[in-house]
Amino acid sequence: MQYKWTVLTVTTVGVLMSGIDSRIVVIGLPIVAAALHADAEQAIWFTQSYVIGSTIALLFIGRVSDMAGRVKIYNIGFAIFTVGSFFTSISPTPDLFIASRIFQGFGSAALFANSAAIITDAFPSGELGKALGINQVAFRAGSMLGLTLSGLILAFLEWRFLFYVNIPVGIFGTLWAHWRLKEQSRPERKTAMDWVGFATFTAFIVSLLLALTFAAYGGTETLVVAALGAVSAASLVLFVRSERRHPYPLLDLSLLRIREFTGGVLTQMISAIAWGAFILIISLYLQLVVGLSPLQAGIEILPFDVAMLSLGPLSGYLSDRFGTRPFTTAGLAVISVSLFAMSEITPQTSYLVILGLLVLGGAGMGLFASPNMSSIMGSVPVSRRGVASGLRGTFFNVGFLLSFNLVIIVLTFYLPYNLITAIIASAAGATVTVADKALFCSALDKVFLVMAVVNTTSIIPSLLRGGRVVSDSNTGTAPEAVDL
Repeated sequence: MQYKWTVLTVTTVGVLMSGIDSRIVVIGLPIVAAALHADAEQAIWFTQSYVIGSTIALLFIGRVSDMAGRVKIYNIGFAIFTVGSFFTSISPTPDLFIASRIFQGFGSAALFANSAAIITDAFPSGELGKALGINQVAFRAGSMLGLTLSGLILAFLEWRFLFYVNIPVGIFGTLWAHWRLKEQSRPERKTAMDWVGFATFTAFIVSLLLALTFAAYGGTETLVVAALGAVSAASLVLFVRSERRHPYPLLDLSLLRIREFTGGVLTQMISAIAWGAFILIISLYLQLVVGLSPLQAGIEILPFDVAMLSLGPLSGYLSDRFGTRPFTTAGLAVISVSLFAMSEITPQTSYLVILGLLVLGGAGMGLFASPNMSSIMGSVPVSRRGVASGLRGTFFNVGFLLSFNLVIIVLTFYLPYNLITAIIASAAGATVTVADKALFCSALDKVFLVMAVVNTTSIIPSLLRGGRVVSDSNTGTAPEAVDL
């Protein structure tokens, strides 16, 4: 078997695991919180901590990967993810659970950041879109599995088995990656780590996400939120100044001069703001408004993922031949149509209508995701692919986290926070009136409308990114853009 296919199969296992854990806690959150006697704020961090850990680590890991080797860091990331899964599964308290999920997120960052870079190193430009499309399918398949597997596990076993399942797969994946992957990039071993850049960037990300979290979830300490916002802004300024002066910066700011790269990551971030919390919102609609069980809701959401899985590889293949921009832009337009239509659903809306809108949205994501990643990764020099992949993941994760904050802000604008809490608690048996459920559904419609508007704005950087880039995997210089 050609080495490029070995790379694809090994990295597919990694992103599959990462995809599973991106959703496996969503449906089981009330059960895990009750078992660990967590309060509402801790429960929120059960879902946020994994993504926050990944976001903090992504850029740092991207730089370390360019210095020490992408394959080496990928292998270490697999091991960290597996150990993090073990400690999460045995956590006796909410605080230890959160800490373990952050550690698990560090490992996920190494898998997420390096899988695309390793694939880009191994595949020629003419097959890159197809390979990345398959890799994205694996992540989406993991997300699907996490959505339904959690319901099945919780129906028969205790919550700790949500994380036990990662351990044997993680051990196998770590060993397999160690035995089969070989380094094809040229690590910059004589360069120095930008520790000032890492410290200021971490301060920027952590303070920003904490400020947004406290603001969105009803934090009453306005001065605390303001202070965190000020720390975030100051840290960002110091980070940019540090990167301009450091001979080997954590973030190569010259990447942002590549029009296609900048357009691609901005498009991805804005789209993530619009779609990051979509599965949570549609799950709340199906469980709290329609009255389905967690497992039933997970099954009824699957058509979205099936549609994306069906179109992802085809879109990647076609984008290799005809260019990325038509597919990314068309995909975003289809997504916006589905979200605008979602903003009209009611408690009485037929599932056939919901099914059609889920398929439409999934098809749009399938059209968009693989060509957009191919555009981003194909536009950068070979020597910068590790940090470029880390930056891509950082933009995505920030957008993903902002999506959850946006949802809560919109909901609390239309409904009292206590009512939202009471309606969510109804999943555990609390009683709410039919009128309150109708109000909640109306507020969810407003969330879909805001998501649609945000997603539509992502079409602008997608169009402005320029033409499809043709990259030479054997050179260390940035490829030239070709106008469509």
